[in-house]
Amino acid sequence: AIICVESCILSASYILIFYGFVLLSKAWRVLYKAQQDQTLATTGPYARIRHPQYIGFILIMLGFFLQWPTLLTLIMLPILIWMYTRLAKSEERDSQKEFGEVWNVYAKETPAFIPRRKKLTANT
Repeated sequence: AIICVESCILSASYILIFYGFVLLSKAWRVLYKAQQDQTLATTGPYARIRHPQYIGFILIMLGFFLQWPTLLTLIMLPILIWMYTRLAKSEERDSQKEFGEVWNVYAKETPAFIPRRKKLTANT
């Protein structure tokens, strides 16, 4: 039973790390293009959440925490999550200043960190 729990935890850590890197990669491509075009990133992962890059980092950190649950990682994990959320709020203020009403509409329709569940429609 213990081996099964350890395997499940290890598998979960790999899934979190892998998905975190995938999300980070997809988000950075969109963000890079938006910065080149001097527009707001609203496609790809940014269509579902405003801060996919930070969620990617947090998923990776959670995955590594599951692999190496030490006192140091237990202390650092919430501190790093708190720092990323503060950084996100600061970037949101900057984006609002730069993009104005476009940002306001995007922020109203798109959650910051946790995507909304997709609504099922008759067409899907």
